[in-house]
Amino acid sequence: MTISTTPVPVIPPYATMLGFTRYVSRTGPAKATFVGGLRRQRERRSGFNPHGQLVKALKADIAFRTGGSYLGGVVEVVKDRWKPLYGALRDGARTYLTALGDPQQVDLAQTRDAIAVVGPLAVKINPHFGLRFADGHREAVRLHFDEAPPTPEAATAMLHLMARHMDQILPNAEPVLVDLRRGTTHRLDTTTRPADIENWLAGEAAAFTTMWSTSATPAA
Repeated sequence: MTISTTPVPVIPPYATMLGFTRYVSRTGPAKATFVGGLRRQRERRSGFNPHGQLVKALKADIAFRTGGSYLGGVVEVVKDRWKPLYGALRDGARTYLTALGDPQQVDLAQTRDAIAVVGPLAVKINPHFGLRFADGHREAVRLHFDEAPPTPEAATAMLHLMARHMDQILPNAEPVLVDLRRGTTHRLDTTTRPADIENWLAGEAAAFTTMWSTSATPAA
């Protein structure tokens, strides 16, 4: 029998902002199950974003000031399997678009991704787009697509992480989380101490890292 001496590749702990904030929303054994799933996805390099065309349509309506016409048309051009999803998101996206106010007073702004170090964990911070308003106000926008609204824990973590790295993402901008199905906007709670959030996230990241290591696929 030949014994392989090829070392098993080490997959370092890593999460996107979406993955990490979904993790902090979970409790009990569901946390470990979720982390194990993330690790297996990374090992297989799997994953697919079904929302890409909708994000492009929303950005086009903002950039070209077309009042939702791109959002209206995108439902007809996606594959049949995605039509119900896009139909469910479209009305909320239009509500959000209207809430931005006069289209002539808002433009898209370029954002950059950032890598946050949260305790022992690297987390990719990736807003969907930025906005620049005529009065000088800026926003870095992350969209939430799920059927359920974002939990308070997920919203707090996401907004804090974006705020923490705003100098890299979009200087002088405010972090915003948009629940796209309902067209509602979440902003930082200014009464919460950032240091308390940091301590909470560091503890969550340490537990995430431990679960990541213990969920490693055993060698055959």
